[in-house]
Amino acid sequence: MGRRKALLQPKLEKKLQTVGGQIKLARLRRGWTAEEIAEKAFVARSTITQIEKGSPSVSIGMYLAVLNSLGLQDDILLLAKDDVLGRTYQDLNLKIPRRSRKNASK
Repeated sequence: MGRRKALLQPKLEKKLQTVGGQIKLARLRRGWTAEEIAEKAFVARSTITQIEKGSPSVSIGMYLAVLNSLGLQDDILLLAKDDVLGRTYQDLNLKIPRRSRKNASK
């Protein structure tokens, strides 16, 4: 049985390709070859090529291993950090407690 390819909308494919390009640029800024990164990340050279092209078939764990080898492992923590849409939904569902009335007979 062959591996299934992740199906993404074109705009999501473009975003993943952008991430791959940014990873490649980080590697090039350091003056490292794809072979050096593959060795540091304990992945195959072909995996580095796929990551740098933004392939959706590569696991997020592999992307993280490569980010770690570049010293960029904490960048993964920025994903979904500022969840504006989620906070908006949360705020819409918050119940505002009513203040109790003060006893008017006092």
